[in-house]
Amino acid sequence: MAVNPELVGRAFPPTTPYLVGREKVREFSRAVFATSPINLDPAAAQAAGYADVVAPPTFAVVIQEGTLAQLLNEPGSGIELTRIVHGSQQFSYTRPIVAGDELTAQLNVESIKPLAGNALVTAVSTITDAEGAHVCTATSMLVVGGDN
Repeated sequence: MAVNPELVGRAFPPTTPYLVGREKVREFSRAVFATSPINLDPAAAQAAGYADVVAPPTFAVVIQEGTLAQLLNEPGSGIELTRIVHGSQQFSYTRPIVAGDELTAQLNVESIKPLAGNALVTAVSTITDAEGAHVCTATSMLVVGGDN
């Protein structure tokens, strides 16, 4: 089944709010070898002007994952997990993610482009805080393999 072109322009419902935990930030920091004291030590983060530990820039993928799950689970999308390769990832921040943030994300399918029997699906997830202010835009380009 080919990727459904009617997905282009589709906005999915916002995800359930995600409360960013201090230990989750520390675990993620260690996993990606982020060694800055602001990523691990609340006192260092506060001395730098933050309320709590600061997540590494790629932490936004944790929030974005909920939006991509909506896309992958969409009936009739033509997107199957077993045929996907992550082509690229970009983050554009208004401010860093900090422990204590309550974040929500909403996915929009920006484009679907055919390429050599595959489909390049660009999905943009807008991440906002509890007040609705923009925190980050996470853009994924998924390569969806064609039917074999």
